[in-house]
Amino acid sequence: MVRLLNKIWNFNSCAYNIRILKSSFRRCSSSTNDVEAVDMSRIRNFSIVAHVDHGKSTLADRLLELTGAIKPGNENSQVLDQLQVERERGITVKAVTASLNYKYKNEDYLLNLIDTPGHVDFSNEVVRSVKACQGVIFLVDANEGVQAQTVAVHSLAKRNNLIIIPTLNKVDLPRADPENTKSQLKSLFNIDPDTVLSISAKKGWGVQELLEAVITRIPPPKADLNKHFKATIIDTWHDKYRGVMCLAYIESGSIEVGQTVKWRSDLKQHTLKYLALLRPNEEPIEKAVAGQVVMVGCGPKGGGSVGDELLSLESAEETKVASAPTVKHMVYAGIFPSDQSQHTQLSDAIKKLALNDSAVSVNVDSSPALGQGWRLGFLGLLHLDVFTQRLLQEHKAEAILTAPSVPYKIKVKGAKAIKQYKGEEVIITNPLLLPDPHNIVEYYEPYVIGTIITPVEYIGAVNTLCVDRRGTPLPSSSVDEKMTMMQFILPLSEVVIDFHDTLKSLTSGFASFDYQDYGFHSSSLVRMDILINGALVDELTTIVHTSRLEYSARRLTTKLKEMIPRQMVQIAIQAVVSGKVYSRETLKAYRKDVTAKLYGGDVTRRKKLLKQQAEGKKKMRSVANIKIPRNTFVDVLKR
Repeated sequence: MVRLLNKIWNFNSCAYNIRILKSSFRRCSSSTNDVEAVDMSRIRNFSIVAHVDHGKSTLADRLLELTGAIKPGNENSQVLDQLQVERERGITVKAVTASLNYKYKNEDYLLNLIDTPGHVDFSNEVVRSVKACQGVIFLVDANEGVQAQTVAVHSLAKRNNLIIIPTLNKVDLPRADPENTKSQLKSLFNIDPDTVLSISAKKGWGVQELLEAVITRIPPPKADLNKHFKATIIDTWHDKYRGVMCLAYIESGSIEVGQTVKWRSDLKQHTLKYLALLRPNEEPIEKAVAGQVVMVGCGPKGGGSVGDELLSLESAEETKVASAPTVKHMVYAGIFPSDQSQHTQLSDAIKKLALNDSAVSVNVDSSPALGQGWRLGFLGLLHLDVFTQRLLQEHKAEAILTAPSVPYKIKVKGAKAIKQYKGEEVIITNPLLLPDPHNIVEYYEPYVIGTIITPVEYIGAVNTLCVDRRGTPLPSSSVDEKMTMMQFILPLSEVVIDFHDTLKSLTSGFASFDYQDYGFHSSSLVRMDILINGALVDELTTIVHTSRLEYSARRLTTKLKEMIPRQMVQIAIQAVVSGKVYSRETLKAYRKDVTAKLYGGDVTRRKKLLKQQAEGKKKMRSVANIKIPRNTFVDVLKR
């Protein structure tokens, strides 16, 4: 009887699954017909770009609701922020695409929306996204006005010859000042105030007019349907069952499921197995045409990389190896497994995550204390922090992080005598690899041009902060009566760690900051080591400027004293440069009263117990393993 019931249950389950598959097939067929019906002249590819926290994700939610992609409601907030870290921190980390259908003047349009991050540490996502766009919604908070990253994204859009739709958001708030913000746009970017749209993404005011402006102002993609198929990869990620999946912008021709294609980087032939639109959930299609942004997959062994091109076999393009856009890493840090038995798991997690985040560079590294690991390059400290958080949340991989450092350049004396260096000028990403000072002719430090937009009442505080960080002022300009734009040439090492947090604190959160590379310049640098009870802690070795040597030494040792938990033995913390101790802190040991059990008798009994305790502590000190908390390596560098 039980067997018969199980068979009936299995039969019903199979029938239910068949019905689900049939309905999925019908949805796929209808979506395919919709795609084929859309003419290329009615395709619009656009991004939303803005400073952080100016309402990009909220506007994306309203656009999804207006086009019927999602149902209105509080449960559907931040739909495109799909990562757990994005929802926890309230920031956009990954640029996400959504293909939307919209009817305008009785004609069907396909709108490919890309929601981009606003923080400077994720600017690489914005750079890649605009490659697939013909225009951008240039979003500005009507309360805050123009801010530093606003200037950066406007410059990026101009460099790529994109149509800009200036839009003021949050006009419903009491502090909103649309007229003043329009005058800022006029003075900084020469934008006609009459072309600026006003919306409230939260309440939905003016969003429909903005969507219609996207259709009327942004031109269709300049793609050729008659040429052979060619698509540029703008994003990649790893799927557990399907392998490497890619987001591609089709530049020419058309593509169908089952078609044989090749990557320009390796020219091996692959069969296209997966083709879908992101709405924002996957919607499988059978065919895609030039001008579209689609998800493609060639199976577990057919993955590409960001910047690569997917070609048809008939393509007449010359077979040269494609390379991803150059990314200039600002921060390097070592990542090691908490236990070497977890090395393989962490290795797989880093590879999968680096595939999804092309701005990360990965190189094998090793440490005497932590074993085998990796040296990773990031665009900033927030980028590093988000990467390690995603490792833990998405892959359950615990890692120990070493002290972050910026890359330096050195000119080596007699480079042939130093085997690991092939040329006279060497980039140093790990302070431990810095050669002996006698072999170095000159040190070079990376600099950036920092742009700060701040209220006029904080000009003095901002100027003091930048000069204290070894900054050189450049000419400033007025944004309006209340705001001014200041620029400084700053050492990168003084910027990436905590400059932004300190700036926000000094200006009550009103100032904004952005920076761009200014190259390497000659500087006076030394390597500073940290000794714990006389043992070198490789992970805390840093390169510092001589003018800030004593300050950095005192700060590091004091911070370590606060962060390292007390042990059963006394701990000496020293900052040493070329054998000279510049700062020392002592962490007292826990003290146990071994004489508490004595209730009388001769004093020699008390002395005997204290002597035994002293000998035990001496022995323990010689073999003690001082445990440093894993967060110490990042937190210790924050002022």
